[in-house]
Amino acid sequence: MNVEQDPLKRAAAIAAAAEIESGMKLGLGTGSTVAFVLDEIAKRIRQEGLKIAGIPSSLRTEARARELGIPLITFAETETLDLVIDGADEVLPGSLTLIKGLGGALLRERIVAAAGRRFTVVVDRSKVAIRFASLAPVPIEVVAFGHEATARRLARLGFHPVLRLDDNGAPVTTDGGNLLYDLHDVEAGTDPAALAARLRQTIGVIDSGIFIRMATEAIVAESPTDIRRLRPET
Repeated sequence: MNVEQDPLKRAAAIAAAAEIESGMKLGLGTGSTVAFVLDEIAKRIRQEGLKIAGIPSSLRTEARARELGIPLITFAETETLDLVIDGADEVLPGSLTLIKGLGGALLRERIVAAAGRRFTVVVDRSKVAIRFASLAPVPIEVVAFGHEATARRLARLGFHPVLRLDDNGAPVTTDGGNLLYDLHDVEAGTDPAALAARLRQTIGVIDSGIFIRMATEAIVAESPTDIRRLRPET
């Protein structure tokens, strides 16, 4: 984690948490910026009596929310969420196309985001890209069984999938028991929608970290006191 970015992440988190109203059902994303959002929600619960309920997008977020006393619900109890707040590894201005999944929760994040009436992305300025996949690789969640064969299929399509490993050299496993591959060096000019469709059609691939036409707003911290809001162009 880059601690120098923490004041910016906190500023974006505070701006997003300020939009939460009592009675809301929230989607709670995953990642370092969302950690600050959770802190702000807990603070408002303590200080203001804010009444909300959230659905976490990862076991890590769930554990932290419980520690902070944030009430949680499940999709068995609700169909839609009033507001989803999550981070991103890359945001493309204009379309608000996102790359997500470096935190390993991309599939659950998509499920939560799809249920939101509003989906707000919170990032610091370092995550705003000038072109697609210029700042982050494209994560892919794949079925663990036969993942080597899936990687070979991707390679035959011209991709260069790299299995994500943890600090001990073991494959990273998602909360759903799947594995993660990352596509590095995506060519300039690649169409995100076409790439996402091609990946999804590959046997063994469950999902990719390409989020298209899902975010309704991006809150970008340019500095601890300068917040920029991006919305998708129509």
